[in-house]
Amino acid sequence: MTFEKEVFMTSKPVYQLSARQILLLAFAAALIAVGTTALVFSLGSIWKEGGISETTFAGSNGAPAAGISDPSQVSDEQNSIEVYKSVSPGVAFINTTSYSRDSWGDVEEGKGNGSGSVIDSSGNILTNYHVVEKAQKLSVSFGGDKVYPAKVVGGDPDTDLAVIKIEPPATGLTVVSLGDSDGLIVGQKVLAIGNPFGLDRTLTTGVISGLQRPIRARNNRPIDAAIQTDASINPGNSGGPLLDKFGRMIGINSQILSPSGASVGVGFAVPVNTAKRVIPQLIQFGEVKRPKLGASLPSVGDLSSRGYRLPVEHGLLVYQLVPGGSAQAAGLKSMSSDGAIGDIILSAEGTQLNDLDDLYRMLDKKRIGDTVNFEIYRDGRAVTVPVRLLSSPTTSIPVRRGTQE
Repeated sequence: MTFEKEVFMTSKPVYQLSARQILLLAFAAALIAVGTTALVFSLGSIWKEGGISETTFAGSNGAPAAGISDPSQVSDEQNSIEVYKSVSPGVAFINTTSYSRDSWGDVEEGKGNGSGSVIDSSGNILTNYHVVEKAQKLSVSFGGDKVYPAKVVGGDPDTDLAVIKIEPPATGLTVVSLGDSDGLIVGQKVLAIGNPFGLDRTLTTGVISGLQRPIRARNNRPIDAAIQTDASINPGNSGGPLLDKFGRMIGINSQILSPSGASVGVGFAVPVNTAKRVIPQLIQFGEVKRPKLGASLPSVGDLSSRGYRLPVEHGLLVYQLVPGGSAQAAGLKSMSSDGAIGDIILSAEGTQLNDLDDLYRMLDKKRIGDTVNFEIYRDGRAVTVPVRLLSSPTTSIPVRRGTQE
C-alpha cells in the first residue's frame, strides 16, 4: 500500500494535423496516465427508484457506540478503554486465500489478511477492495476460535471499498456505527482497530493529522478528501475502522506513506461518507453503477508538453467517442479522419478542466440522468453544450487506460 500525490482560451483557427501527427497523437493519447475510467456517483437516482437507502444498514445512524461515557467526563485513557471494549467485537479479522500456477504448472497457495467492520446485523462487513481483490477463499473471525466462511458481496476498485458477508451467529453481531466525516477537525482524537501483521484486533490511537488529502486507488483513480492520521496503521490494518472518541467510524484505514512498508505515522483513511454512498449499491448490485461521458480525453496540457500545437492552453481534447455514449448523444465532435481537431472541453459547470481528475471531481456527485453544461472550444470560439449523463454504453473504444472517460 503506497501513497501517491496527485489558462485561458485564445481565439485561433482550428488546426489541421498531418497523418503522421494523427498517429503520434493517437500514440500519446494511449500513453497518457492521468487516471482510468472517469466515473460519477449516481446513488440518488437509484434510491428514488426504490433501491437500498443509506439507512438500510443499521450502523448508518451515527449514534455513539453503546457503553461509552461522555468523553469530557472521563480520562483519555478511560475513553480509549471504553471505545475498544465497545467496538472491537465488531471488527473482523479477514483471512484470504488465493491459488495460482507456477511456471511448472504446480498450484501455489497465497494467503493474506486484513480488517473489516460489521455494518449490519445481517452479516455484511465493510473492508478495502484490495484486501479481497484476488481472494478465492475468505474467512472471518472475531477474536475467538470460531471462524466464519465469507463471500464477496460487491467491490468498488475506484474507492477501494468492498462488502463481504457471513452468516450471522445466533448470538448476533456487534455493529460498528457509521459517523460523519464531513465535520472532522485536524487535531481531534482518533482510534484505529485492526489486525496489523496478523495481530488480532490491535488498538492504536492518535489524531487527525490532515484532511482533504488526495490519494489514489490501485487502479489510479483519485480518492479525494482522504483523512490523514498518525495513529499507527500497518499491513493488516487495511479495511479496519478509524474511529472518533464516541466509537463511531469516521474512516476506513486504507494506505500508508512509508519508505519501509511499515508505519511512520502517516496513514490515510477513506472518509466514511464516501462509504455511505457506495455501500448501498455494493449490497444491491455488487458494484457501483456510474455514468460515463464516453470519450477518450487526453489533456491539452499533456499534449502541449509533447510538442503538439493546440488552440487553447487548457482542457480535454475529445479525441474519440464511444458509440452510444453521453458525449456522442450530446453532439460532441471528435477528431476527424482528415486531421481537423474536434471539440476541446474547457470547463464543466463553470469549473475549469485541466485533466481527467478535474472532471472526476466535478462529476463525482452527479447522477445518471443529470445534465451537465460543458464549455466547449469549437471552430474558434467557446460554446456551451448541455450533456445528459447516461449509463455506460455496451461498447467501448480501443484505447489504453488513462485517457478514456
